[in-house]
Amino acid sequence: MSEAMSVILIDDDEDLLRATGQTLELASFTVAHFTTAGAALPTLDASFRGVIVSDIRMPGMDGLELFQRIRHLDPELPVILVTGHGDIPMAVKAIRDGVYDFLAKPFAAETLVQCVHRAAEKRALVLDNRRLRQAAEQAEDGLPLIGQTPVMQRLRDMLRQIADTDVDVLVTGETGTGKEVVASLLHRWSRRSSGNFVALNCGALPEQVIESELFGHEQGAFTGAQKKRIGRIEHASGGTLFLDEIESMPPSSQIQMLRVLEMREVTPLGTNEVRPVDLRVVAASKTDLADREQRKGFRDDLYYRLNVVTLSIPPLRERREDVPLLFNYFVERAAQRFGRDAPALSAAVMAHLRSHDWPGNVRELAHLAERFVLGVWQTAEAISPAKPAETDAAALPDRMERYEAEIIRETLETCRGDVQATIAALGIPRKTFYDKLQRHGITRSDYTVSS
Repeated sequence: MSEAMSVILIDDDEDLLRATGQTLELASFTVAHFTTAGAALPTLDASFRGVIVSDIRMPGMDGLELFQRIRHLDPELPVILVTGHGDIPMAVKAIRDGVYDFLAKPFAAETLVQCVHRAAEKRALVLDNRRLRQAAEQAEDGLPLIGQTPVMQRLRDMLRQIADTDVDVLVTGETGTGKEVVASLLHRWSRRSSGNFVALNCGALPEQVIESELFGHEQGAFTGAQKKRIGRIEHASGGTLFLDEIESMPPSSQIQMLRVLEMREVTPLGTNEVRPVDLRVVAASKTDLADREQRKGFRDDLYYRLNVVTLSIPPLRERREDVPLLFNYFVERAAQRFGRDAPALSAAVMAHLRSHDWPGNVRELAHLAERFVLGVWQTAEAISPAKPAETDAAALPDRMERYEAEIIRETLETCRGDVQATIAALGIPRKTFYDKLQRHGITRSDYTVSS
């Protein structure tokens, strides 16, 4: 957690309240003390960044009533109830109703700190998910070029600045960074938005076809030309022509394209007729054409003619802070597409998003979001290379304990924290299940997936 989390501590025993508060403050929590639940409730709302720790038996509003009131404020606010021995059955029922955890008196200070720390981590994750979802919903024009890093803010400002001009633009960036998104935005935000946006991938067409696609042809211009065809350039007149992977354009086509850019006219194959065109050209390259070595085979004069304004899109690995926000945008979009609820981002997923290098950039991120929504990919560990087995010299009983805890955690993960489903999958009684959770220090609510 990047900032100190708050704890609302409620107990009518002032001595115990003071001692418990000191324990939490020593663990770096910010603690607010209350002797009644009624006094604590007005300080809480859905934006509260912290945890509530409350005794159950208190005069006036007791801990269970407080929990019900908090659940109406925010069902994801973590409430930890402190109970006497006779209240344990009541506390177990409260956990089924959504209480984060309970502590039976007397409890060790370290047990309290660990429990509050886990609850605080989950609360931070819930608030981060909400922030990301809200930011994704507010993304302007459904723009997947979102980000809060300075480089993305500058890119958006530049797009706005040049969009309504007729200047030709060269867009550079690695594969999957969103070059066509930039081109389409330049078109949508310009006075040409009512015209056609025509996209052509220069690397996807054979050399013998690309000239016909670009410039068009007359009937009988070559074998197989059975009827007249309007080329992409002419079709884009009045709008925007987007040439992706322009570095792959054949040399002969580069010469003709240079004339189009300089004269704004096109001559279809099979005719001497010159036709004027009114278009803006946005070209994209995955190589750095400014580097003479990288643009080997690409005409210098065409490069300089295109390079009026150059926009460079950074790869995701250079703006890691934007990855969770962008991922959440794609999750929301995929959830709408597949008709499913958008799952919350777990700590493991967030860790993977921030540490992965994203060689496929935005395209890779979008595909991962779709798998995440479909449930094919749940955690970062699911796609990480398996770690080599480590030598375990622990005694057999200890190893069996760890193995049992691992099975319980995996089953909780699969059942998304659902107690009934988990018990059925494990084939053990409910009481045994809760005993094992307590023995292994497993918090069931950590595996509950928020919608």
